[in-house]
Amino acid sequence: MRVHIISDMEGISGIVHTEQTNAGKPMFEEGRKLYTEEINAAVRGAKAGGAAEIVVMDCHGAGDGFSWNSLIAEELDPDCEFVVQDQWTGYTAFLESGCDAALFVGMHAMAGTSDGVLNHTVSGVDWQNLWFNGTRVGETGINAGEGLTTVEVKEGLGAKTARLLPPRRARELVEAGAKRALSDLKAVAPYDPGKPCEVKVEYKGTTPPQRLRFQSGVELLDDRTIVSRGDDWWTAWKQFFFAAG
Repeated sequence: MRVHIISDMEGISGIVHTEQTNAGKPMFEEGRKLYTEEINAAVRGAKAGGAAEIVVMDCHGAGDGFSWNSLIAEELDPDCEFVVQDQWTGYTAFLESGCDAALFVGMHAMAGTSDGVLNHTVSGVDWQNLWFNGTRVGETGINAGEGLTTVEVKEGLGAKTARLLPPRRARELVEAGAKRALSDLKAVAPYDPGKPCEVKVEYKGTTPPQRLRFQSGVELLDDRTIVSRGDDWWTAWKQFFFAAG
């Protein structure tokens, strides 16, 4: 079995503040340690669930040289391999070559969730809301549909407030959850927002959408909102996301 572990930092147990998730902040190294050990728990669970090949992809943008590169390489479980990307969603080779399952670790609440710890969608600086074919989604919605096996490691009480499980206990649950999720690969169908696909983004300001005003396939709906249309989701996503920088 080939398993892709796709990870983010804000949903990890023990992480509540931006000082733990942003490169250069005094608490960032603590955050990296917590992050790496929870990923290791998922790797152990995947292996126990029958995975023969495990590829971890860090999807956290910490800034500086740590964007998509916040895991502590020396401390990663040796039973996995890991990817360092140049930009978010840039690496798709493992998915395209035919992996059997994906595990999402450290996912967080979408932008605007009142009790969501460090809630945001894609970019906490630039993005306000995101829709796929009219359905508002956060980053979990970008990656997966409904019916997932889930593990709760914290209860959000506010943007920077939470009731948390101690990391050691959280890791036990993540390990068990990963094994359980892989016990029935047919339990959750691969997620597809539908064809054709319309991706709509509401930005917080006017500069990001203005950069896309001449992009083929992209329409400005108003000063802060764009829509990208394609025959499928990946086409609609690529034609605006990789052009937005």
